[in-house]
Amino acid sequence: MNRTVRTTEDVLNLLDRIIAADARPGDWWDRFYADRDRGVPFFVDKPDENLTAHLDKGLIPAGARVLDLGCGPGRNAVHLAALGHDVDAVDLSATALAWGEERAAAAGIAVRFHRNSIFDVRLPHGSYDLIYDSGCLHHLPPHRRVSYLALLDRLLAPGGHFGLTCFAAGEMGSERPDADVYDAGTGLEGGLAFTDAELRHLFQDLDPVEIRPMAEQDADSPTFGKAFLLTALFRRSAH
Repeated sequence: MNRTVRTTEDVLNLLDRIIAADARPGDWWDRFYADRDRGVPFFVDKPDENLTAHLDKGLIPAGARVLDLGCGPGRNAVHLAALGHDVDAVDLSATALAWGEERAAAAGIAVRFHRNSIFDVRLPHGSYDLIYDSGCLHHLPPHRRVSYLALLDRLLAPGGHFGLTCFAAGEMGSERPDADVYDAGTGLEGGLAFTDAELRHLFQDLDPVEIRPMAEQDADSPTFGKAFLLTALFRRSAH
């Protein structure tokens, strides 16, 4: 059949196929994470500085249900679980998750790691007090933001928080308009950058708590921080 589009999901899948050449499936990320000694900044075993700041301010309740989207080797997930939170962590890469499982085992804590797309994964809880994304959103094509917002609407608990780090416009990542992503030979260019105003627009159904550049951290810091990233924390209304 030539006329297969019937639902919104059909449209999203069609756009996935159009941009497939620029997509990064699980095996691409497996190769990315295979050499742990490469000088990739976020390979360090440290949590994000903005995340620890939110925790230190008491914004996340004790024993919170946490969902880590695109968790990679689990540095934030392991930190959250070590503080007593109930953590589910999702990533496409089996190599990254194996690394995360080693980190969790070494710390003597439990994290439920799930190998799947964030849009297809089956989770044990119907809602989460904190949904955290460190570097996943900027690798999604524009049309999948529709799926991303639907995920937040479905899984973020009333009064819950959504935390984010992404490429900052003017620092790192592509600043091309969304429409250009679908032009042949352009694509995501390694990741899309966002401004403060763009994050406020995208997540306008949530209340902004804080949007700021990530604070640069030196090698001796107990936390991870790079100034080319933008951080945000939003809260869902309790009603």
